[in-house]
Amino acid sequence: MTDPDQPPSEITRDADDKPDGDHPVRFWYRYRKGQGWRTDVPGGPPGEELAALRSGLSREAASAPAMWPHYTTPTDGGLNAHLVAEHSALALYGLHQQSQSTPMHQRGIGLGRALHALRLSDRYSSDALDRRVAATVESNGLPPLLYRLRMLIPNLRAAAQPLDYDLLMQELVDWQRPDQRQLVRRKWGLEYYVWGPQTEAAKKARKGAPSDAPSA
Repeated sequence: MTDPDQPPSEITRDADDKPDGDHPVRFWYRYRKGQGWRTDVPGGPPGEELAALRSGLSREAASAPAMWPHYTTPTDGGLNAHLVAEHSALALYGLHQQSQSTPMHQRGIGLGRALHALRLSDRYSSDALDRRVAATVESNGLPPLLYRLRMLIPNLRAAAQPLDYDLLMQELVDWQRPDQRQLVRRKWGLEYYVWGPQTEAAKKARKGAPSDAPSA
């Protein structure tokens, strides 16, 4: 079986890159062009492909045949930490991108930062969201974490709030390692509660001032 601590070859590419035989492009880049979609697929990923990804929700990696064509992690036929993380990220992405006209993968937006933006949006009770985020980051092991993420992703989708799925995938790898889990937990917590750089609309929202941004 593949060593779970051995990272796969680098397969993340810019949105304009084309796949080749050695380095397949991860699904969330497959239909991208710049910050939007390719002109031949203006609506983004086909609904049936997103449904295939969602078939992996609450299922063990490699147990949903519809997902197999969308894996890019090298494997010798066995499971490894990276394949488990990619399966989980793909399933969550399929849930997040469902019925969205714009890409829900965006580089540089970590989970804590995305949830921080959701908190500032006033779409949900701050206290309730705080409790859900706390329960999420306090999860022990991958299955409880994925269960709670599955409950949060629809909230991000409703707010059209994107997330960096490359980063999430790596963090799901780290979450499987007890020595790394606390580092991920701390990062998400700090991003959620004290994340610094903000848009002007976010700064105004934090101060209670009127925002120029359109209401949801």
